[in-house]
Amino acid sequence: MKLKLFIDRPILAACISVLILMLGIIGLVNLPMEQYPDIAPPTIQVSATYSGASAETVQKSVIVPLEESINGVENMLYMTSSASNTGSASVSVYFKQGTDPDMAAINVQNRVTKAQGTLPSEVTKIGVTAEKRQNSQLKIMSLYSPDGSYDQNFLSNYLKINVVPRIQRISGVGEVMVMGNDYSMRIWLKPDVMAQYGLVPADVIAVLGEQNIESPTGTLGEDSENTFQYTLKYRGRYETGEEYGEMVVRALANGNVLRLKDVADIELGAVSYNFSSEVSGHPGATFMVMQTAGSNANEIIAEIDELAKELRADLPAGMVLEDMMSIKDFLDASIANVIQTLVEAILLVIIVVYVFLQSIRSTFIPMVAIVVSLVGTFAFLYVAGFSINLLTLFALVLVIGTVVDDAIVVVEAVQAKFDEGYKSPYLATVDAMGGITSAIITTTLVFMAVFIPVCFMGGTTGTFYTQFGLTMAVAVAISAINALTLSPALCALIMTPHMEAAEGRKLSFSSRFHIAFDTAFSRVLGKYKRAVRYFFRWKWMVGVALAVSVVVLFVLMKTTKTGLIPDEDTGTVFVSVTASPGNTLAETKKILSSVEERIRDIPQVQLFATVGGYNLMGGGQSSSSGTFIVRLKPWSERKGKENDKDAVIGQIFARTADIKNAQVYAFAPPMIMGYGASNGLELYVQDRKGGDIATLFEHTQQFIGALNERPEIQSALTTFDTRFPQYLVEVDAARCKRADVSPSDVLDVLSCYVGGNYASNINRFSKIYRVMVQARPDYRLDKEALNNMFVRSSNGDMAPIGQFITLTKTYGPQILSRFNLFSSISVNASVATGYSSGDAILAVEEVAKETLPSGYGYELGGISREEASAGTSIVVIFVICVLFIYIILCSLYESLFIPLAVMLSIPFGLMGSFVFANLFGVENNVYMQTGLIMLIGLLAKTAILLTEYASERRRKGMSIVQAALSAATVRLRPILMTALTMIIGLLPLVVATGAGANGNISLGVGTVGGMLIGTIALLFVVPVLFIVFQHLEERFMPKRDVKSEP
Repeated sequence: MKLKLFIDRPILAACISVLILMLGIIGLVNLPMEQYPDIAPPTIQVSATYSGASAETVQKSVIVPLEESINGVENMLYMTSSASNTGSASVSVYFKQGTDPDMAAINVQNRVTKAQGTLPSEVTKIGVTAEKRQNSQLKIMSLYSPDGSYDQNFLSNYLKINVVPRIQRISGVGEVMVMGNDYSMRIWLKPDVMAQYGLVPADVIAVLGEQNIESPTGTLGEDSENTFQYTLKYRGRYETGEEYGEMVVRALANGNVLRLKDVADIELGAVSYNFSSEVSGHPGATFMVMQTAGSNANEIIAEIDELAKELRADLPAGMVLEDMMSIKDFLDASIANVIQTLVEAILLVIIVVYVFLQSIRSTFIPMVAIVVSLVGTFAFLYVAGFSINLLTLFALVLVIGTVVDDAIVVVEAVQAKFDEGYKSPYLATVDAMGGITSAIITTTLVFMAVFIPVCFMGGTTGTFYTQFGLTMAVAVAISAINALTLSPALCALIMTPHMEAAEGRKLSFSSRFHIAFDTAFSRVLGKYKRAVRYFFRWKWMVGVALAVSVVVLFVLMKTTKTGLIPDEDTGTVFVSVTASPGNTLAETKKILSSVEERIRDIPQVQLFATVGGYNLMGGGQSSSSGTFIVRLKPWSERKGKENDKDAVIGQIFARTADIKNAQVYAFAPPMIMGYGASNGLELYVQDRKGGDIATLFEHTQQFIGALNERPEIQSALTTFDTRFPQYLVEVDAARCKRADVSPSDVLDVLSCYVGGNYASNINRFSKIYRVMVQARPDYRLDKEALNNMFVRSSNGDMAPIGQFITLTKTYGPQILSRFNLFSSISVNASVATGYSSGDAILAVEEVAKETLPSGYGYELGGISREEASAGTSIVVIFVICVLFIYIILCSLYESLFIPLAVMLSIPFGLMGSFVFANLFGVENNVYMQTGLIMLIGLLAKTAILLTEYASERRRKGMSIVQAALSAATVRLRPILMTALTMIIGLLPLVVATGAGANGNISLGVGTVGGMLIGTIALLFVVPVLFIVFQHLEERFMPKRDVKSEP
């Protein structure tokens, strides 16, 4: 199909563009919106509970059998586990990117089922669950009572009864974790009274098993000739404390009855008392919403927000439901900023185009190209299964300067024909398109080829590059289609030659502007030609400049700060508080109150929630830990570096420095959901030779101490400690046998009175709760309490268990962790200001070599692991991209030498990017790298405009030097237009502020710097390189004379 067809049939050309627009709008309406694509590894969490067990017992009896069974499940990346003194066990299994999370969950569940037979019966009774989830918070909300009319236990259970079930039904919600405890019917046993009646806890548990049951009792009169049949309905489980108190424990022949209320106090309490929760000093309950792998975060949060509106309308007076953290806030603000940048870039590009073309009509044609290309790209995003996210939107911002380029080439070529004397727009367009069609197709193919290699990368970085690259490539392809169809049709219809002064009529503004611009541009062109001729005489200077640029590029690539993605202000800060080992929750609450007083006075803080008994950083329950979830004021109220989240974190550290009886650590949530709880480094120090935990802790402390001395590390710490006070329990089996008592009976009594026993169930509020049997807290204060707890011998005598048990004071950990089956201690580190996460990872590697002995090592977890694995990939990508362009150019030019003139201009642009990155303090992250890949294609595309024209002039008989000079002269204007539209269009990114500003700056600075220096170098270097390589081409690869061959 000849392109003249579209010039002759403009309505056909317009219909093609309208069709592209319609498909794009359909795609835009249906595309989901999210911060980043689904790039976190699918995660399956296995959870179990062993009530009353210590961390060591949980690890030996629950964690190890589960891990042994799960290890090696298909597509598994790595596995972490934790066991706590509260009896909770958790195993997190991480899978390779792209693994089906549903299939992963099934595979893990099958492995868990195989291990069920090796687990304690108490664990299987409660149940072992395997759920797919991401280990980052999607949303955190708090329900609180500003007037104090409701207590924390009521608020917590209000959430679990009325709020959480509705949130769990939202598609994509993986887990809703309430920082509070369920209701439970607490049967507080009185050991001294129990002993008087000759009772042990097992008797009470047996009574509950006999009387607190549901029973199917059948139907009277069924299958008979009776008139009626009667369903027998047993009353079932008891519901109130009074009913439980009336349960019969013992009945004597004389009619006396011993009831449960005689030996125990009974109340509706909590299943455990290891949480406390407040919101800005008021009673409250906080919950976290996790998402399932593969779900759309933005859609989930939108549904939760809609549900929250309904819930708030039904809340009782005195209750308030507030957002503490929502990643959608940052997403909405970031995307709004990107869209604003997009509009600003389009306006700036249109202004630049008008300055060069000096005609409203001519400017309209590239403007249409921008709209068609950008909107049409959304159709591809929808078909490819992509989403509207920061990556795809940034790609559209970057590509504005590129998509306008093809239309500019068309308009500029037609204008050149007018300048040559053409009067007919139709003839000018037909002749112009004949000379530039091949150049448009060539440059488009080269630009798109840059992004082909990156699509084959795996992992998180591969997803980044693929979505970014394909979005740009498709936009450029659409712009090329537009440039070959609608643009020439519009040129033939609406473009006109500028009026000339000689005609005697009054000149229009555009004509006067055209004459003035041409005069100024002619002077610039004259100076440019003299400079190019100068370099023709001193070709060695280009060689030196090229060598210097390569050396500088290599040095800067090695020394520039590195990172995965920019660290942004998300509007939320977490504060982890770790008190002295062994602190009770009551003592920890006092410390939390003192921290709270200091946080409340920080002006940037809007609201905060306090959770005692939970360590967000360590990921487990602990009476000596607490967490603050701090919500900052909106970005519009916190402008400037002094008000961003780093400044707030600094204030928290400074204000809490005087608290000596606790470790306070403030950190920001992760930028990518699914990569841990914090945005810092996540490390696991491993014992790979099977030593004891105390030795591992000692080496870890030395490791942390050395890390804190490094300038790259702001703070490194671990919440792990082996100094939690404990008693080692030893049962004297010989004494037990002499007293006719079983050692297991002694341990059962101890376990039930002190640790508590899940004995039965109760139905209340349309839910099922546990019935817990335990001694009252004042009966289990110290070791002397054992003398008031009695075990029954086989002949019915009661003996205090204190005489059979020896308690030896010792110390041990609160939480035990493992990483890939090895005992490990988790370490969190934050990066110092002025350094990148890449610098910090290198520092960790160096410190580990110096401090960790043989048999000990470390593993990175979360986003740190991903960043470390992606560290060397960018160099490989650059090399592959350059090779791809070279191969395509060789095939197009049928030459091995001429493409080198294009390729050797690229290092100047890359060097410019890194120079600007260092000047602006920007790190070499995925955003900057995607900009660099685009830059390779754009510089090659621009250089082709010169070499293509010069090659054509040479084929028509010009000398090599004349051809190079002619190409430089003719192509200066379109090259400057291309460069300036890109540079000026991206200026809003360079000066961005607010949410997502760091990402904007990373992308803008590298691209603007590379384009500026690369274009300046290209204008002088490519003509010289063309001369050199054309000489080599003609000397070593002379053209065959096909006509003379037989």
